[in-house]
Amino acid sequence: MREADLILEHAAQLATPLGPAPCTGPSLGNLRVVPDGAVAAAGETLVFVGPSRDLPSKVRLKSGGLRLDVSGKTLLPGFVDPHTHLPFAGSRAQEFKMRLAGRSYEEIAVAGGGILSTVEATRAADVPGLASLSVARLDRMLEGGTTTCEAKSGYGLSLEAELKQLRVVREVAAFHPVEIVSTFLGAHAVPKERRAHREEYLRELVEEMIPRVAEEHLAEFCDVFCERTAFTLEEAEAVLETGRRNGLKPRLHADQLSPGGGAELAARMGAASADHLEFVSAAGIEAMAAAGVTAIVLPGAGFFLMSKHWPPARRLVEAGVPLALATDLNPGTCMTESMALMVVLACLELKLSVEEAITAATLNAAHSLGLARRIGSLEEGKQADLQVLEIPEYSHLVYHFGVNHVEAVIKKGIVVYQRAQAAGSVRRSG
Repeated sequence: MREADLILEHAAQLATPLGPAPCTGPSLGNLRVVPDGAVAAAGETLVFVGPSRDLPSKVRLKSGGLRLDVSGKTLLPGFVDPHTHLPFAGSRAQEFKMRLAGRSYEEIAVAGGGILSTVEATRAADVPGLASLSVARLDRMLEGGTTTCEAKSGYGLSLEAELKQLRVVREVAAFHPVEIVSTFLGAHAVPKERRAHREEYLRELVEEMIPRVAEEHLAEFCDVFCERTAFTLEEAEAVLETGRRNGLKPRLHADQLSPGGGAELAARMGAASADHLEFVSAAGIEAMAAAGVTAIVLPGAGFFLMSKHWPPARRLVEAGVPLALATDLNPGTCMTESMALMVVLACLELKLSVEEAITAATLNAAHSLGLARRIGSLEEGKQADLQVLEIPEYSHLVYHFGVNHVEAVIKKGIVVYQRAQAAGSVRRSG
């Protein structure tokens, strides 16, 4: 009989995808669903996942351990958010108002707004201020059920400013419960002061920035915004190849604003992911499927930009491309930390089933970060990362939308968030 430090029992429902590999095609919608479910963790590891009736014969609670009755609640794996721009300063609310008035994202960028506006604010921010902003965002992620996220640089666009962003990520990752995977995105845009000499900036990226990031072990991935307003296919390939030679695995912002061959490039390079994909070509989808590149779709970006072009999630799934969901948390095109909102949008706008959306937000998202053997599903031997939702079954995550249903979050076997209960009842005046 196993001993456990933590037991959660009598959940109305436990629902989880299964396996270490990404779910594709019809398997994307396969969840193990356990009525009256229970989990038990010893240290960081799940040692029991199954019906509550089987728990007493398999596991006993250690002296001093914690037993939680989660009757009426639903247990899901913690969300994994594989595309965020976490460490930034400043606001672009004014640009949001401009978009509401009819200006396009590209028009705003050409006029000096967009990414370069955030670059200016992030360069001006000191390390404590940038860390404080990042922690506040991580807190909101955690309260929404996210237990792991990716965090990109890309708002520095100079050696020191990019290093500052990544060092801030490393600093907050050392103590915050949300687990963070870092990505270097120095090729997010050409900085304003280098526009007339973009080849010099590219040289700085490959000769100075990437080697320094690798030397300090500040990132696991290298990303490029491959778009006509940012970097060409040839430039993107040069940056990603340099990153790969320096031990940084490639991922790619691809085909977001126009069809540009980004998906095909991601496939050729064996990238971990191609993200956005609103304008992905049929050839790009076929190439990604053959190469096993994960498609990370970001429905919040299209929603926030009021775009008429949504990523073709159903086509991607039907072609056998691994599909993941992410928030794209950033100040310009998707200012939200909510993975639950992405699940809602994936169902209502991208036409995924609730089961498919949950898998895309957990196990497949973990796979895109190289973590699916450890996190992303509730299985014995995996890390005890899960969320307790105050809903009777998992479809209420979408059915009852616009509400944060998270009552508690467990990370590595520890309760790291628990919603405060109301202090008292409401009194009616008589």
